[in-house]
Formats: sequence, C-alpha cells, structure tokens
Amino acid sequence: MEEAAAMEVEEPKSKKLGLKNSIQTNFGNDYVFQIVPKDDWSSMAVSLSTKAVKLYSPETGQFQGECKGHSDTINQISFSVSSSSSSPHVLHSCSSDGTIRAWDTRTFQQVSCISAGSYQEIFSFSFGGSNDNLLAAGAKSQILFWDWRNGKQVACLEESHTEDVTQVHFVPDNRNKLLSASVDGLMCIFNTDGDINDDDHLESVINVGTSIGKVGFFGETYKKLWCLTHIESLSIWDWKDARNEANLLEARSLASDSWTLDHVDYFVDCHYPREGESLWVIGGTNAGALGYFPVNYRGEGAIGSPEAILGGGHTGVVRSVLPVSSMKGGLAQSQGIFGWTGGEDGRLCCWLSDDSTEINRSWISSALVTKPSKARKKKRHNPY
Repeated sequence: MEEAAAMEVEEPKSKKLGLKNSIQTNFGNDYVFQIVPKDDWSSMAVSLSTKAVKLYSPETGQFQGECKGHSDTINQISFSVSSSSSSPHVLHSCSSDGTIRAWDTRTFQQVSCISAGSYQEIFSFSFGGSNDNLLAAGAKSQILFWDWRNGKQVACLEESHTEDVTQVHFVPDNRNKLLSASVDGLMCIFNTDGDINDDDHLESVINVGTSIGKVGFFGETYKKLWCLTHIESLSIWDWKDARNEANLLEARSLASDSWTLDHVDYFVDCHYPREGESLWVIGGTNAGALGYFPVNYRGEGAIGSPEAILGGGHTGVVRSVLPVSSMKGGLAQSQGIFGWTGGEDGRLCCWLSDDSTEINRSWISSALVTKPSKARKKKRHNPY
C-alpha cells in the first residue's frame, strides 16, 4: 500500500477533512466523469472514460460490478427515482453514441435502450412531466422527448437552441417545467403539458452570454438557479422572473483570493444542502486540491473563504464531487464520511469530516479493475 500524507488545512475557519482512502479505478489516461448515489445509498455509480460505469459501496469503497455497452463517451448517469420508476435499482446513462440505456444494477445487465439515431449525441437527460411519464434529452441543438414507459418519442424541439444542449432538468416542485441550457449561451424554460412544440411551449429565455456547462436549482422553493459556464463564470438567477441576481464573471479570482492555496483553476459543481438559501461553489486546482466556497449572491456578489478543503487525495483535475452530508440514513454520522470525489487521475477518494483517528491512507487495488484496451484523453471543457 502507498502512504498518503494527511491533509494540511491552511485556513483556521475551514473544516478539517482527512483522506480515508482512494481507489484507482483504471489505468493510463482514463478517468472519472461522474459519481451518483442510489436513493438508499447502498451503491454509488461511477462513469469512466472507458465508456463503462462501475459501482462501489459508498461506505467501504468495495467494488460491486460494472455496466458496459456504450460505444462512445458517457455524458451523464442517474439512478431511477420514485417519480420516474418503481425500480430503484435501475441506473440510466446517456452517451455520445446517441442512446439512453437502463441497467439493472443487481445483475449489471442492460434492460432497455432508447436511441436518438446513429448521427445524434445525447449530453443530458431528465425524467419528469406532469404525469411523470416524460424522458427529456439534450442533444445537438435539439431537445428530445420520449414517453419512458413505452419508449415512444413524443416531441422534438429544434428551434430554441442553435448549438449543443448540454443540460436538461425538470424543475423540482414544478414537474411540468423543463429547463434547457446550451453552448449557445441560452437557458430556456418550457411547459411540457400537452403536445410539446417550440411555438406554444417556450415560456422564457435567459441569455447567459457564454457556453453553459452546468446548472442547478436551489432555495426553499427551488425558484433560484445557479449556472456555471465553460469559462468558469458563475451566475445566479430567479428562473420564474428570468432575473439575474448575481453575475460573477471573475469567480475564479474571487475564490483564489479567499484562500492561501494555489490559484483556483476550475469549478467542479455547486452544492445546495436542500435547506435554506445557502449555496457553495466547489473550486479546484490542477494539482487536485478542492475548496467549498460559500457564495454570497446578494448585492454585487462575493465568494467567501472555503468552509472545507480537500487536499492530498488527487493528483489531477477533479471531475465530480459526491457529498454524503445530506444523505438519508446514518452513513455520514456513523462513519464520519464527508463524501467522495473522482478525477482525471482515475481515482475515487473518500473523505472524513470529523477528527477521526482512523489512519489516512491511500491505497490502490489492481484486483478490482481491468486495464482498458485503448485509452483516450478528453478535454475537460468539451461538453461532449
């Protein structure tokens, strides 16, 4: 086993996080794209640049199995939720191969496949609709809709965006509303009731002004919207009024000025703890350190000193962060686990949030993985 140094915290107000362990998921230039949890937190799915999805235990890091079948980059993964499926063990994935596939994570076998066509790419998907029967997907300048119960395509919106649709999300607590975001810099809100079309169902358009990478809803009524762009700017919006509340064009510099570590090179995600109006943006360095920076989006907007720092686990850009602090059940409390991270070094790192005396150790197990036949490096900011 390879020893890893315990994390040194620079800021006195920052929470001390220890590295519990890390798992080498693959070899060569392949790396982790996304980490998502099963609803009961008995598994977490990890998408890799090997075009496969691996499953691990969030509590122990034990490898559980692998889902393979996509022929191109996996762009998003998500477990089924009660509103879209009665099968919580089903995992969905979309890919640049033009398909959305469903996997039974008990057998790791594919159970269904919806195809948008061999010349299409799917970058994002979301389940929702007034009757919870819709599957929406973001593709090449199009938004596609299927009835997920029978796999029949019911609509295609192709006039609202001019470039790749990187994000689609049904709005929490407003399941008939769909938000789309694109490389063209636009976010659109659609009403998905009835026969969906561009003319009658486009309710509002928000112009961010630059290519959009990730978006998410937050706030007690989910009326607020955060938006991270491919040039690492951050903006906050009231989506119901299409009103901008903060526009942090120099977000990286603001975050960098609030700690003593290296310059913040990129943002991984935003974190909303599902209560109140608080929001954190997660920034990272090319060397693999991460900070949880509180966002003050009132007035001119500001980014405060990090309330948590994760360092000493990754050696490259971090692609995904899975916090377990707001999970159901007792894993976070009993194990003192803060969360998991995955990055371009191919590692999954588990972080402790308490002052546990457990040994901070980094370990690599080649018995849990297989070497891919071909490695392919992808640029981080390429949404596809």
